[in-house]
Amino acid sequence: MAAGRRFTAGGMALRIVFAVLLVFATFNPSGHSFAHWALGAARDNLPLVALAGVTLLILWAIYLRATFRALGALGLALATAFFAAFVWVLADAGVLTLSGGAAMEWAALAVAGVVLGVGMSWSHIRAMLSGQADVDDVAD
Repeated sequence: MAAGRRFTAGGMALRIVFAVLLVFATFNPSGHSFAHWALGAARDNLPLVALAGVTLLILWAIYLRATFRALGALGLALATAFFAAFVWVLADAGVLTLSGGAAMEWAALAVAGVVLGVGMSWSHIRAMLSGQADVDDVAD
């Protein structure tokens, strides 16, 4: 962490919100997403579709790389299983209704976004819990 910067719950929440927005902006069952827009408007706005697509690809690369580096394959699988089980508990308790296909899609996409957001925060969390910082790509 840079000097003067502290990791906070608000910072983690912000990372999760941005990750969920990235997932939902890319695709969601409502029909209002990049995937729907690109398929419907590709001929009329091809340069704008290309710019938006490349921007989303860059953001996905950043989020996926940071998440995979922080959590690893096992951690990614465990985080996904944890949040999927959490959604299952909420559905079983009647807090969520997952009876339709679209509801399941929304839940799966939300889990993907939360996992990405936690992955973006995991190095900070691990440093707080263990007192050990992660250092990657250090020049010799």
